[in-house]
Amino acid sequence: MDGRGSEAEAGREQQGTGVRSVRRALDILGLLSEDRPVITLREITEATGLAKTTALRLVQTLEESGLLWSHPAGYTAGPGLWRWAYLARSQWEVPRETRKVMRDLADRLGETVNLFIARDVHRVCVAHEESPHPLRHVVDVGDEQPLWAGASSKVLLRDASDARLRRVALSSPHGEAYADRLRAWAEEAAQRGYAVSSSEWDDGLTAVAVPVTGLSGAVVASLSLSGPSQRFPYEAVERFATDLAEAAALISDQGFSHPLSDGG
Repeated sequence: MDGRGSEAEAGREQQGTGVRSVRRALDILGLLSEDRPVITLREITEATGLAKTTALRLVQTLEESGLLWSHPAGYTAGPGLWRWAYLARSQWEVPRETRKVMRDLADRLGETVNLFIARDVHRVCVAHEESPHPLRHVVDVGDEQPLWAGASSKVLLRDASDARLRRVALSSPHGEAYADRLRAWAEEAAQRGYAVSSSEWDDGLTAVAVPVTGLSGAVVASLSLSGPSQRFPYEAVERFATDLAEAAALISDQGFSHPLSDGG
């Protein structure tokens, strides 16, 4: 191998190492949560499998970048993460008027209200208002769920191309042939004006979803109501769908858009 070949190979190895280091650093940051706001070096090594010296080097780099902060009990989120979180919130938080419509709906119907947008082969929750019941469906903002299942997926796939339906089908456990089922579900939801799912993604969970449309009339989001299946008898689904449609019309009239959406 000549010198140029050796340099290229070394460059590829160095690039791979760099990407691996970034992934490892993100794995460390991912250990932080509301339930565990402080992590120790021992917890980091046990959770990631990294050697203590490697973990310590990564932690020190994250500290220098302001992404971690030394704490008497270990390490916690640094001011750099707060700056990023503030930026993300200012860019991604839905309008106050939309949140009010959703909160009123959750209070009146007694179930969790979610707002999803489509992102490639997933749907992402961009807003939610929880049910007042102790037993309720909980989806956090930022959670990703597959587009091959659920009432919201059937609504969001209404304008999907055949190529996209194939991608979604290939991401499912059912394979490419599942695209025909997805198309049929999307067409049925478009005809009825709403979609229903029961235990398609979460066992014992029923959801009703309607489209939120943009200025062009295309679907830009789904507004859904979800909860334990026993609280969604057949006679209630029609009423839920009607109330959801009215709320979605208000949100659409407000000119809803979101930077995470495919059209955002």
